[in-house]
Amino acid sequence: MASRTTHPVLGTRALNRATLARQLLLSRAEMSAQDAVEHLLGLQAQNVKPPYFQLHARLAGFRPDELAGLMESRAVVRMVTMRSTIHTHTAHDALTLRPLVQPARDREVNYFRKGLAGVDLDRLAERARAFVENEPRTMGELREELLREWPDADPQSLSVAARCRLPLVQVTPRGVWGRSGQVRLTTLDNWLGKSADAEAATARPVDEVVRRYLAAFGPASVKDMQTWAGLTRLREAFERLRPGLAVFQDENGVELFDLPDAPRPDADTPAPPRFLPEFDNLLLSHADRTRVVAPEIKGRSWTGNQAHCTLLVDGFLAGLWKLEGQELTVELFGRVPKTAKDEIVAEGEKMIAAMGDPAARSDPSVRFGPINP
Repeated sequence: MASRTTHPVLGTRALNRATLARQLLLSRAEMSAQDAVEHLLGLQAQNVKPPYFQLHARLAGFRPDELAGLMESRAVVRMVTMRSTIHTHTAHDALTLRPLVQPARDREVNYFRKGLAGVDLDRLAERARAFVENEPRTMGELREELLREWPDADPQSLSVAARCRLPLVQVTPRGVWGRSGQVRLTTLDNWLGKSADAEAATARPVDEVVRRYLAAFGPASVKDMQTWAGLTRLREAFERLRPGLAVFQDENGVELFDLPDAPRPDADTPAPPRFLPEFDNLLLSHADRTRVVAPEIKGRSWTGNQAHCTLLVDGFLAGLWKLEGQELTVELFGRVPKTAKDEIVAEGEKMIAAMGDPAARSDPSVRFGPINP
């Protein structure tokens, strides 16, 4: 921890505004969906719809069919990368970021070694690859195939080992807006075929990823980036880059790094309300999340292991929401001024028009009250 007098201090609101600017949440960007996915280093995507809502909150004129088209053309893909969670990445980032986090996936397998007694992991990866490259398979089918060779192994451990050892991508129609499909998997390079980047087996240099992380999530500490990536021991990369970075500290004296020319708006810059989906990376990509989530409402965006869709007011987490058909329910954590409430309604109506179900029987509406989990 740096001395409190060593670097300029960035208060919570200053950090909030800087992060919102990087996240394209202070004003909607005139940017393509593909460029936004690249800038944001991917969109967390445990469920199908969140990436679409993430882009609606960030891009001017975004329509779901733009990202759906990228999914179908294989310009973007869904796969496990950061924090062992499903992300939507550009094809190029998928090819180069997955090798970067592969050491974390290898460590993850070690947690399941008890259920993998007698299993040759290289052989497992070889057999799993051949099976899913023959045709896309469900995880259940893959598990059954592996049990043929290792009948005494724990089935769940076999699944985890295959997912960690291989870059498995969820093939379409899974992930395409307006379509449904069971999760079926093949390898990333098999899915991309001849379009696969020449860097398919090469990890993106960590120093470059540090800079890109700061461009999308900074200013940030070493621990912040480690939280985002699910990696450890990134201090060395930050130290290499230190001479070319701007260095600050937060109100607790924690050292923060940033790109010198990155936007750091005034702390009083207006921040419009934004509806974010469950698992939005804004709320998950820092060790210290107080730049967006006030300590007194920590945990309010979750019920058990279920994540809720979240509402930002004045840049900070202020409530939850649920969209059913064309009916939007907003649950506020506390009182907000009438002007803010009017802005929430206007933003909600914009989201319903762009993202609601046009076939719904109900008329578009925004109401305030408790959401049903």
